Amino acid sequence: MKIMVAVKRVIDYAVKIRVKPDKTGVETNNVKMSMNPFCEIALEEALRIKDAGNASEVVAVSMGGPLCAETLRTAMAMGADRAIHVSTDTSLYPLTVAKLLQSLVAIEKPGLLMLGKQAIDDDFNQTGQMVAGLLRWPQGTFASKVELDKEKGMATVDREVDGGLETLCLALPAVITSDLRLNQPRYATLPNIMKAKSKPIKKVTPEELQVQIMPDLEVLEVVEPPKRKSGMMVSSVDELINKLKNEAYVI
Repeated sequence: MKIMVAVKRVIDYAVKIRVKPDKTGVETNNVKMSMNPFCEIALEEALRIKDAGNASEVVAVSMGGPLCAETLRTAMAMGADRAIHVSTDTSLYPLTVAKLLQSLVAIEKPGLLMLGKQAIDDDFNQTGQMVAGLLRWPQGTFASKVELDKEKGMATVDREVDGGLETLCLALPAVITSDLRLNQPRYATLPNIMKAKSKPIKKVTPEELQVQIMPDLEVLEVVEPPKRKSGMMVSSVDELINKLKNEAYVI
């Protein structure tokens, strides 16, 4: 069985985000970029499934400009067998990404498609659900545990819900999106990083995949959130209630 994993290049989670002066987006020049943490967890789970003998190949896919190749080389350094780069300089939104993945699935024919549940830059949390709908595949979102039964062609997914844990049994092929507690991703070793630099990356375009990129959304303005006001000390419960009622207007 082949596993396809979608990975996204985003601003590193430890970087302080700065809005551009013209408010058209966030500053990405001279900013450290890395693989989206949820995508990294999805890739790690795919590699663990392969290590357990339940998959024969892991294929990493990323979409965007030329620098996405760096993210794909990180994926190969972690253990991915192949990498596919959908090359485009156009901003991509969930529905377009889902359509591109649908076309790649038709070509690669994986038994399992894995994604992070969301990207930390836009927080859409929609791509996995959309591609499952387009493919008409069962889906297990927010997975905190994944078990595969290759003989039965089934995947068991534990997912966190408001009431606790929900267990889903999915017939393969299926779409699974990863949550934070699914696993702890491995570090890419220096020898594997050096080997990944020489590995080829297959490059395709949306036109080759017969997907027309549509402007799904229009960003009007990006602004910073309002700064949090400093707190204050009160001397009694009565004073606290008075401030909440007459100043904050929350009660």
